[in-house]
Amino acid sequence: MAAIGNERVRTLPVWELDFGKLAETGEPIATERVKHSLEYQKKHGIDAKRAENLEPLLVGALERTTRRVYRMLELDGYARVDYRLTPAGEIYLLEANPNPEIAETEEFASAALAAGIPYPQLLKRIVSLALARPVRPE
Repeated sequence: MAAIGNERVRTLPVWELDFGKLAETGEPIATERVKHSLEYQKKHGIDAKRAENLEPLLVGALERTTRRVYRMLELDGYARVDYRLTPAGEIYLLEANPNPEIAETEEFASAALAAGIPYPQLLKRIVSLALARPVRPE
């Protein structure tokens, strides 16, 4: 789940990596090819998209957990917190990425756009947050 902010942290819509045919083979791991090879993605039906049909309670839990991880790790500006969800809706934290890809076609920018933040505005916001970042004692 993408998050943006310094003191006030805003989460963006839940994005998911749909492993397509790879999910059927039991190999749903986000390898370099899964994430970056358009040919491989097309061949296996892999798509990163807004998560659908999630229970509101689960979305709320993901938002709260993302904010908590963000604060505990003292992240600022922008970050992405990745999870694995079980079929029963259990949340497993995979990683916190303090510098996710922000190219216009990547998940972070896509989630921002879904939240009503166009790409140029997203970049301006990230730069503004960096300039406003509190100075931490050494």
